[in-house]
Amino acid sequence: MSTSDPRHYDVILSPVITEKATMASEHNKVVFKVRKNATKPQIKEAVEKLFDVKVKNVNTLTRKGKLKVFKNRLGQQSDVKRAIVTLEEGHRIDVTTGL
Repeated sequence: MSTSDPRHYDVILSPVITEKATMASEHNKVVFKVRKNATKPQIKEAVEKLFDVKVKNVNTLTRKGKLKVFKNRLGQQSDVKRAIVTLEEGHRIDVTTGL
């Protein structure tokens, strides 16, 4: 594995493990929670360096925080940015093992 810059760990916060993300992994896609101000080129570089794979495409989305009531108090969840990373054929990332 190549030497990675510590800043790459700041870009990618965690993998997203949901039913939808698991179904996307069958189509060579991996979903990550990323920093709110991370750009697509930064995400691509971080994934390629940290996991030693070749990235074909990066799509991002920002889920706005929901209003929730907890113990009769109104609260706001924080916004979450996710990156859906499409990998080249033959490359795989097993997110269950971690880094």
